[in-house]
Amino acid sequence: MNNWFTVKVKYTKQLDNGALKRVSEPYLLAAMTFTDAEARIYEELGQIIRGEFNVVGITRTEIHDIFAYDDVDLWYKVKIKYESADADSEKAKKVTQNFLVSANSVKEAYERIKESLSTLLVDFEIPSIMVSPIVEIFPYAENLDKEISRTPIEKVEVEEEEEDNSSKGGGVFSSSGSDVDDEDENSDEDEDESEIEDSTDED
Repeated sequence: MNNWFTVKVKYTKQLDNGALKRVSEPYLLAAMTFTDAEARIYEELGQIIRGEFNVVGITRTEIHDIFAYDDVDLWYKVKIKYESADADSEKAKKVTQNFLVSANSVKEAYERIKESLSTLLVDFEIPSIMVSPIVEIFPYAENLDKEISRTPIEKVEVEEEEEDNSSKGGGVFSSSGSDVDDEDENSDEDEDESEIEDSTDED
């Protein structure tokens, strides 16, 4: 089962003006365990970052789905709430879920999440939308797990053929372990208590 992990990486970055600066940046990726997340981030960033980099923190992150659009790299974290009937007690329970959507503004993030969740069969509210510090997202490889998009393989193949004709260029990233309902209304974080931090890190 795959889950989303936020991995914080420290390295020396060359700025637009040519200056070098030591930075810590968070990346989101799908992996099975903390160990897999660490191994995968070294594999992914080893092709992108020049020079050495260190993993200074890994946190399990509860993200229900990710809606990616090709026109922007800025991510917004959107929290939604709705009521769902409990199958056992037949009582309504309040559910909170977190989503990531790429957009140019809070307004556009709101419009895109409303459009993306238009097929949801319950009424929901959006209590918060905030800019996410995530630099880049590495979903689970589609050729290894077609369930990433929670659609039948036949539909995935059709969507891939029609992708070039899409004016919005959107995509949905899901890990098989991300289909989790967060029922704790008091929690405003998308991270649980399981966290690995570099105690020697001094920012």
